[in-house]
Amino acid sequence: MKVSAFLFPGQGSQYIGMGKDLYEQSLVVRHIFEKANDVLGFDLTKLCFQGDEAELKKTENAQPALLTVSYAMFQYCMQEFGLSPKYLAGHSLGELSALTCAGAIKFEDAIKIVKQRGKFMQELVVSEASSMAAIIGLEYDIVQHVCNLNSSEKEIVVISNYNSRDRLVISGHKYAVEQACEYLKSMGADIVFLQVSAPFHSPLMESAAQKFELELQKYTFHDLTWPVVSNVNGVIYKEARDIVPNLTQQIVSQVQWKSTMEYLESQGVTVAIECGPRMILRNLVKQNHPKIESYSFDDREDLLYMTSHFRKEVLSRANKMKVLNRCLAIAVCTRNLNDNNEEYQNNVVANYRKIEDMVEELENKKCEPTIEQLHTALEMLRTIFCTKHAPLEEQRQRFNQIFDETDTRELFEDFIMP
Repeated sequence: MKVSAFLFPGQGSQYIGMGKDLYEQSLVVRHIFEKANDVLGFDLTKLCFQGDEAELKKTENAQPALLTVSYAMFQYCMQEFGLSPKYLAGHSLGELSALTCAGAIKFEDAIKIVKQRGKFMQELVVSEASSMAAIIGLEYDIVQHVCNLNSSEKEIVVISNYNSRDRLVISGHKYAVEQACEYLKSMGADIVFLQVSAPFHSPLMESAAQKFELELQKYTFHDLTWPVVSNVNGVIYKEARDIVPNLTQQIVSQVQWKSTMEYLESQGVTVAIECGPRMILRNLVKQNHPKIESYSFDDREDLLYMTSHFRKEVLSRANKMKVLNRCLAIAVCTRNLNDNNEEYQNNVVANYRKIEDMVEELENKKCEPTIEQLHTALEMLRTIFCTKHAPLEEQRQRFNQIFDETDTRELFEDFIMP
């Protein structure tokens, strides 16, 4: 079974102890938390595992904590199960987790970015009384009409999250939100006031959005390894330059999660895994998209099921390293038929050294190679073959030799053979 989409939750999913089990069993996860500690300048690991809940709930702490846990779960899943997504999508803050996992934002930069994002949002807490509430059981048009009725020039209430057909969140000035909730409750809706510190995804966040835009402009963003669906419009990012305007607009705009999931389903997504604390997004998928199999990394039963169900795609560390070492050995023993020394140095020697450096770094850090690293090594070996003018049949035999010796053929079934 191939995972088609990874989903990343937003603020409100955090809890004390999140990510602790994986931290204790994975060097990769531990390394990610240590990186976050270094970037932030305080012990995020301690805050997540045994900190004060009120301190963790603070927006400027919750956001880097959630991104770290989500990123760690994604990396663990990629390395332990060898699963490669077709799409990534995140709810609100989770979109930054998705972009980080897609390689568009360096993890160290992402930690700094969400810390500042949380700080800008937190600054609005003291400016004016605000509130947010989940509305369950009524459809969009009805909720929108009630929001319009209870908004004025001085106070507003708007739909901030469109999560599914009858699950929405409203946001705005405290009094306007409370009045709208009274009205909606009388119409049969279930109301849940959210424990948040600011009116997220509403026009009241404009000052935070302006500051965040300036902050984003300090960073360099990269092309995405996998498509990421934007909360703003429910379609994929076309290129890296979309990141600043989309993430800026997201702060004041509705989270279009319903459109996001409809897009994923329209693209043939059949399996989704939530990487992050709790099971909020998994549950939304189960309730509204029954054709999509959904799992949460934070659900013990789901994790046990994935571990057994994806067992064919799980590689031991030894086998993963063997793929890299076989690439090195085969690169050496493949006969060279190209007498152009410059091409040989640039494409054969340089790529061989890159694979060699990859192996050395992984050994020194006692880390497992990711599936992406294995694919990269195979592509570098392909370049070596082509530069040496190795016949296509020999190339195919060599790749098949690697897959058979390391028992990884199913893992690389999407690898394009010569």
